[in-house]
Amino acid sequence: MKKNMGNLDRGLRIGAAVIIGILYATHVINGTFAIILGILALVFIATSFISFCPLYAPFKLSTYRAKK
Repeated sequence: MKKNMGNLDRGLRIGAAVIIGILYATHVINGTFAIILGILALVFIATSFISFCPLYAPFKLSTYRAKK
C-alpha cells in the first residue's frame, strides 16, 4: 500500500474520532447512531495509523506529500 494521506488529513481524522469518543462517553450520542459513528471512528483511527485511505485509491487522490 502506497501512502495517500498527509499529516493534516491524519490529524483531522484522529480529532474526529476523539470527538466521537467523547460524545459517546458523555452520552450525547447513543443507540444505533452511536454504533455507526463508533465504527466510523475506528475506521478513521485505523486509516490514520497506516496512512492509507482505501476510498482515495480508486479516484487516485492523495493528500500525502513526499519528503524531498
